[in-house]
Amino acid sequence: MGVMLKSDNAQPRAALQETRAPLPLGRILEGDCIEAMRGLPAASVDLIFADPPYNLQLGGELNRPDGSHVDAVTDDWDRFDSFSAYDRFTRDWLAEARRVLKPQGAIWVIGSYHNIFRVGAMMQDMGFWILNDIVWRKANPMPNFKGTRFTNAHETLIWASMGEKSRYTFHYRAMKTLNDELQMRSDWVLPICSGPERLRRGGHKVHPTQKPEALLYRIMLATTNKGDVVLDPFFGTGTTGAVAKRLGRQWIGCEREAAYIEAARERIALALPLDESAIVTMQSAKSAPRVAFGTLVETGWIAPGTQLVDRKRRYRAIVRADGSLAAGPASGSIHGLGAALQAAPSCNGWTFWHAEDAGELKPLDAIRQLYLLATEP
Repeated sequence: MGVMLKSDNAQPRAALQETRAPLPLGRILEGDCIEAMRGLPAASVDLIFADPPYNLQLGGELNRPDGSHVDAVTDDWDRFDSFSAYDRFTRDWLAEARRVLKPQGAIWVIGSYHNIFRVGAMMQDMGFWILNDIVWRKANPMPNFKGTRFTNAHETLIWASMGEKSRYTFHYRAMKTLNDELQMRSDWVLPICSGPERLRRGGHKVHPTQKPEALLYRIMLATTNKGDVVLDPFFGTGTTGAVAKRLGRQWIGCEREAAYIEAARERIALALPLDESAIVTMQSAKSAPRVAFGTLVETGWIAPGTQLVDRKRRYRAIVRADGSLAAGPASGSIHGLGAALQAAPSCNGWTFWHAEDAGELKPLDAIRQLYLLATEP
């Protein structure tokens, strides 16, 4: 079962009254995130995803061996005079984040080695309880052009509840289904944002650290429910909003850069919500393939709601948001449902199920191979 736990602690009456104030759902609050969050009611948000400035210490411009410039993070919003200035900023926004989170809420913070350890220590000092540190291992990281260090091939995410005994939301079963019936581990292999998903203006990236939608897809599917309110204090180009809209979650963003706000609004307007039946996830109860079927779903290679058939079109199933399939009242993984429909002891779902592409049926394995080719380092 998905763990959907609610706090037993009653909120003070004033806090309950404050949460009844209308929330600016589906809106980007322009300006400083700390001031914007101060305008939100206490205990009103189910989940926060925060991608704060990393305070990178680049030490000058970064160029490739051929002399071409690397479009990296050199913006003013990532510049701080000192570590103490960065720490003050971090404590201030974390304090507001803690105030607006519900007692059963949770927070995700992503960062690099430049900042994540400082952030994590402050979170613990403020009473957050760290549930996991997730390593996002990039399938196609940027090389280390200077050759002076190991290639930075990962970022770290901290997932934390409001306290040690907080009753947070976690859909364990959905994550297992997404990962081809294996427990989802704390190291996630996902490609960086590239191709058509990467927003560009005039040939340049709109945002230097745009996160892939697959990352937010997994986070929201695992730790929120339909209709939950997700706050992103560092909204950027709106990845959180676009994924929340697709998955039937409510969202609020804070952003001060006008160019990012414009790009985010355009992007979210184009995001299409999933059909209600596709959002439903598994709630109850081999050797691992190189790619889980759920990875194809969360990266957009197979869209939730897609109809799959066997080669002879005897059986049909609908893909759901967590990578499970539904065929009438029956549901399961690509392997489990395929076996159940045939009354067989087992089934290789990669070769059994097919998706239609331009009038041609393609086995899921063919789509998986295309994904592997596209994300090769």
